[in-house]
Amino acid sequence: MTAGQGRDTFGGDAEEEDLWFLPGPMEEDHLPPGAPPLPQASRDRLFDPQDWLQAQNALSGELARLTQIFGELDLRLRDAPPGMHLRLALREASDLSWWSGDRLSLDRLSLWHVLRIGSTEDTEQGFARAGWAVRRLTGGAPPADGLAAFLDRPSEGTEPLEMGPDPGALSDLSVLMAEAGDLHPVTQGAMLFFAWRILGASWSRDLEAAVLAARHAASISRKSGQGALFLPLAMSGADTFRGQGGPQAKLTAWISGAERATLAALLHLETVGDWQHKALNAVSDLSGRTPAKLIEVFASYPLVSAPLAEQQTGASRAAVQRNLDCLAARGLIREITGQGRYRVWCIG
Repeated sequence: MTAGQGRDTFGGDAEEEDLWFLPGPMEEDHLPPGAPPLPQASRDRLFDPQDWLQAQNALSGELARLTQIFGELDLRLRDAPPGMHLRLALREASDLSWWSGDRLSLDRLSLWHVLRIGSTEDTEQGFARAGWAVRRLTGGAPPADGLAAFLDRPSEGTEPLEMGPDPGALSDLSVLMAEAGDLHPVTQGAMLFFAWRILGASWSRDLEAAVLAARHAASISRKSGQGALFLPLAMSGADTFRGQGGPQAKLTAWISGAERATLAALLHLETVGDWQHKALNAVSDLSGRTPAKLIEVFASYPLVSAPLAEQQTGASRAAVQRNLDCLAARGLIREITGQGRYRVWCIG
């Protein structure tokens, strides 16, 4: 090989079509620097708020009906005692646990929440997750005030912790919330639910997504934070979460399931009211004010211990215990711990 031939082959004088070993011309939608020449995933947005807006417009009647029913629940809870909020939150968290796989009955979850009893090594994590759900459903700042705080995550960039499959999951969800500002809060909640099920950590994303959506949707309350703190989603089953296909199919199942769950919550409050009326009639022959006050406590709180009853009624421990035994004997309440000490009662 001569020096001239080497210059033609490897130098700058060779024809471009002869340089077969170099990459071809860059396409219009070219690869980023350093990317391998492999097929790339589509860059289409996973959740487009405009698609959800079209679905919302198509379901405006159903959405208006759900908003009206939620308004009734919101009004009922506006002046209700704190125990009534806890009663509904415990039921919602219990039903969510059955959907997410932890399968905690209402009595077991209530006992664990009040006395921290009933947990085993196998159920410890499940109770912890359900306890988080109860706390978020009964108070605290809503998701709109900060996703990291609501989900008990450190702000991204402050801790070297995995935030989920994608370390930028919270940032992605925050951007999605900002882009969805024109949507109805119920629609926003549905979109956030399906988004966090993809972005969130696998060990908690289902429960977190549901609680996130339930709290966010409650911003439709006329007096946010004073009435219903969450939109019920699971009290009538898990159909709310089972929408498949595009945004309209998902939102249809979501609104229908949330409507049934909200009606179930209203029915539960009606049942408690009926029990209170029945119980007052059943103790009309008893003297003193303690029986009536005790019945009011049971109507307000899902579980009642003797110290709680003593505090709420202002009666002595002996009077409270005597009336608890009387209510239990008449079938109005039942003791659920089966213990001789630290006993707890609920509506029978």
